[in-house]
Amino acid sequence: MQFDVLSLFPEIFKSALEQSLLEKAQEKGLVKIRLFNLRDWAQDKHKTVDDTAFSGSDGMVIKPDIMERAILDIRRDGILAPVILLSPQGRRFEQKWAKELSHLKRLILVCGRYAGVDQRVIERVVDIEMSIGDYILSGGEIPALVVIEALTRLIPGALGNEDSSEKDSFPARLEPHQYTRPRVFENQHPPEVLLSGDHRKIEQWHKKESLRRTLLRRPDLLISFPASEQESELLSKIKQELIEG
Repeated sequence: MQFDVLSLFPEIFKSALEQSLLEKAQEKGLVKIRLFNLRDWAQDKHKTVDDTAFSGSDGMVIKPDIMERAILDIRRDGILAPVILLSPQGRRFEQKWAKELSHLKRLILVCGRYAGVDQRVIERVVDIEMSIGDYILSGGEIPALVVIEALTRLIPGALGNEDSSEKDSFPARLEPHQYTRPRVFENQHPPEVLLSGDHRKIEQWHKKESLRRTLLRRPDLLISFPASEQESELLSKIKQELIEG
């Protein structure tokens, strides 16, 4: 899969792309990541890419002519690909969407900055606006990295354990607590069932504690992804335990 990233600050990406999963995926040839600096399409000696808003609101707006030239040049340099603008106004990025996008051969990720991008260029050359959550960041670079990693880990061969991406917490249930050595830490012990060697009981513990954590921390997931009959029975027990303290 190929990611083409257009940004005012491509240097932000370099360290992250040279570490861990993303570095290995590139070495294996599973992903190709190209970084483009929007200022390379500016035509004045100061490399100006933004200007004040006509509305008089605070902040600078990225100029439409420069942004359009950049996107069109990048889009022409490769196979057909959707252009995604990382923006607080976009559709929220979730695991289900990540799985859909991971089947594509190429994505063009455009990182917004300042007060945003001129709406006219969004309407002309952007296919999708995407947000990673309901909070404010300085630009789209960190969201773009989130998208790149989320999609990369879904590509077959990218993870050491081929089942890992399918067993991750989202979208349906949160992971239960995790424990490792030392067995005793600050006089605290892991649950005995995890040390029992009884795989059936360990699996039951995982299911129950996963549901408990989901109920307490992300009850909305139980609405979006309704409980099965078995889960409903476990949830009833969990709720009773919580009532009894």
